Amino acid sequence: MKTPDQRDLFPGALEMMILRTLKRQPLHGYALAQHIKRTSKDLLQIEEGSLYPALQRLLKHGLVKAEWGVSSTSRSVRIYKVTPAGAKHLSQEVTRFNRMLEGITRVLAPGYE
Repeated sequence: MKTPDQRDLFPGALEMMILRTLKRQPLHGYALAQHIKRTSKDLLQIEEGSLYPALQRLLKHGLVKAEWGVSSTSRSVRIYKVTPAGAKHLSQEVTRFNRMLEGITRVLAPGYE
């Protein structure tokens, strides 16, 4: 059971964070999850059960590509990279997210009644 501090992400949030992180640099799955956790100051912890299905969806839609590489611990890993279509999709989704956030912020603002 989740604690009160743990929340599910809204639909599409994980994919946006994956694409944004991979746009910065190609990474393997574990490093990707660790980057999101570290960048969010441990507020977001992406579980493997969510991360890898999201990566598979992004691969299926051509938004990321993967190739085999070797990790810093000399293990064989799949390294994911954003495709041009993925970069375009990210830009569109971030724009939509920002508009939605603006609306939510206005409704939640003090003095709104």
